[in-house]
Amino acid sequence: TNQSSVRYGGRSAARREAPKRALAWLRLACRFAPGFADAYPALVHLSRAQEDRWGAVEAARGAATRFPNNADAWMLLGEALQMVFRQDDALSAFEQALALEERADAAMSAGGLYQRMGRFPEAAARFARAYAAGGGAAALWNNAQALYDAGDHGAADEALNLWATQVPDGHDKLPEARAELRAKSAARAQIQ
Repeated sequence: TNQSSVRYGGRSAARREAPKRALAWLRLACRFAPGFADAYPALVHLSRAQEDRWGAVEAARGAATRFPNNADAWMLLGEALQMVFRQDDALSAFEQALALEERADAAMSAGGLYQRMGRFPEAAARFARAYAAGGGAAALWNNAQALYDAGDHGAADEALNLWATQVPDGHDKLPEARAELRAKSAARAQIQ
């Protein structure tokens, strides 16, 4: 039994040390990687899994600094900054990703942040860009919501009509969707 407890204790210690070794190897891989690749996202995700959100931000910032012309690096930074509630900085990172490449995910992320900030015209513009970049029905729905919140009910209705063409039975769902937009907008107005 003494030998088995030593063996178990050794495995337990090895399991505790494995993430630390993995972090060290990933940091090394990031230092020598010739381009933005799997090492940076893996380091950010492992740091987050280890509940080291600021370590994740540091790793993502290193990627964006080392590869400033890579939209994926800026997306990684924006996502990491959101984990530490640095919304303005995250928005800047998503906008930088959009400046480099027209991407639905970057436009949706930026639009969501603008919407949370109450900057509805900017949110609507980003959701429209997301739709143009392939964001589909979700981008149109968010665009309609932001337009409605911005007070442009006519444009919101046009976005909803286009949304209805993108979802199964969309035209049958339009009255319910319009009611939901009004309810969400009324709830948001009470909060602000």
